[in-house]
Amino acid sequence: MAPRTLLYAQSGGVTAVINATAAGVITEARKHPAQIGCVLGARQGILGVLGEDLVDTAGLSVPDLAALAGQPGGAFGSCRFDLDAPDDNPAQFDRLFEVFAAHDVGYFLYNGGNGSMDTVLKLSAAARARNYPLSCVGVPKTVDNDLVGTDVSPGYGSAAKYLATSMREAGMDLRAMSGRRGRIFVMEVMGRNCGWLAAATVLARQAPDDPPHLLLLPEVPFDPDAFLACVEACVERLGYCAITAAEGVRNQAGVLLVEQDEDVRGHVQLGGIGQWLARLVHDRLGYKHHWAVPDYLQRAAGHLVSATDRAQAEAVGQAAVRYALAGRDAVMPAIVREGDAPYRWRIEPAPLGPIANAERRLPADFIAGAGFDLTGEALRWLRPLIAGEIYPAFFEGLPDYRPPTFVAVGKKLGPYIG
Repeated sequence: MAPRTLLYAQSGGVTAVINATAAGVITEARKHPAQIGCVLGARQGILGVLGEDLVDTAGLSVPDLAALAGQPGGAFGSCRFDLDAPDDNPAQFDRLFEVFAAHDVGYFLYNGGNGSMDTVLKLSAAARARNYPLSCVGVPKTVDNDLVGTDVSPGYGSAAKYLATSMREAGMDLRAMSGRRGRIFVMEVMGRNCGWLAAATVLARQAPDDPPHLLLLPEVPFDPDAFLACVEACVERLGYCAITAAEGVRNQAGVLLVEQDEDVRGHVQLGGIGQWLARLVHDRLGYKHHWAVPDYLQRAAGHLVSATDRAQAEAVGQAAVRYALAGRDAVMPAIVREGDAPYRWRIEPAPLGPIANAERRLPADFIAGAGFDLTGEALRWLRPLIAGEIYPAFFEGLPDYRPPTFVAVGKKLGPYIG
């Protein structure tokens, strides 16, 4: 069989190590010239496939790939776009397979979260319905760590490391500035339905009274009286209180405490819980109050990448290529934990059926302290994921991030009218 094209794309919120996965895909693909003729990337995820906006990676040298692996963000561009059901929009799938055929794509790798895995499933089913020879493989990533079927999602360990570091450093500042009036600080982190990122900040503690003193998780309904009582007790004991709040905290009825407007696709935009909580404490208890929102910073901190996370990100990219070449379809390379101390892991294929559009929430046995803290089991699970440092090259005092130069692939089709 003649070699065919491998097409890779990135989807959803990017991470500090998603480009390490891309570099792993390209490096592994080059080892198999008899089966893979070229490696193309789609700009802006599946939207780039629909628009035939493709780039060739052939011009990337080994040093280029090493530099790519160390950069945060998404070098190919990403998107938040869900394919329609095939029966609802057959023209959409006709266009995708016209692009695949025009560029002789035999392997499609989509690097994303649970929604992206649904895209892979839809393309896999559509390829079979059309008798088009295509291996579709999902490649995991998400800072939210909410993918089921894998011990951890690449991207989470580095975001966890950054947030725990930020809480430790902010806590030292807060401790220094505490006084008789009392002071509180709230750090608002990502987490619509799952508290994995909030949980990671507990790793900041070096002693029992170190920040964060309280966690607010989407998995635990918010009780304002219990929360304020804990804040008051902490301030009376220490003079200050540091709080981590996931953006998706809900009340007893399951309603978001704070939400913003809906986007064009009807998704509710979150944000503002940190300010809301800080003002609640100030209004009820009179303490001085501050809040911070890391937002993009928590997923873009390439200067503080976890070596464990980086290794796993590269490994899933390499495994995805091998799975595609072996004819595996509608699977995802999953990380399987073999031990905690020392941390050991391996990669295994996981079918996408139970993974697509599913969410893994923080388990109940990880939550302690009336819902405001973590158990020892949770900390044992978390610690290995932030281990090790890989610092970027620096130039003139700042990380030397130079996005790769891609050569655009000539279009063979007319424009897509979606």
